[in-house]
Amino acid sequence: MKSYSRFLIRASVCVAASLAAAVSSGASADRPQVQAQLLDHAEMLCDNCFFGPSDYYFCFAADDKILIGYQRTPVLNWQDDSKNYLTKVHRQWKPWTAPGQTVPISYDDKHIWVTRADGKKVRLTQTYSRDVFTHNDRCRDAVRAKSH
Repeated sequence: MKSYSRFLIRASVCVAASLAAAVSSGASADRPQVQAQLLDHAEMLCDNCFFGPSDYYFCFAADDKILIGYQRTPVLNWQDDSKNYLTKVHRQWKPWTAPGQTVPISYDDKHIWVTRADGKKVRLTQTYSRDVFTHNDRCRDAVRAKSH
């Protein structure tokens, strides 16, 4: 009886590991990876706040699509709105900045992934609910088209 239960446990672990590997490799394979042009960006900063969020919006032209995503970062700030005192402790809460006008991205229906200067991936949440772009009509048109 003991050998049968050990065999069953080992077989279950092997099956679970192979399914997890298939699911994890399939998730990134479905995301197109393209060079996108950063068309515009906007910041909704939390001024003079104690543990409030700031939102950073980005508009990309990728292939024949306009993609809009935002990053929400927690902020600890009570005197200088240009600083976030939490980034000294949590570097991942630093807002993403584009290294140039063209950036490599990957995306699906809900998120956009960009890469920080240190090589780590940042996940932006796709949203078309706020018209925050004032410098680019293509971004504004994408918001209007998705909201109607």
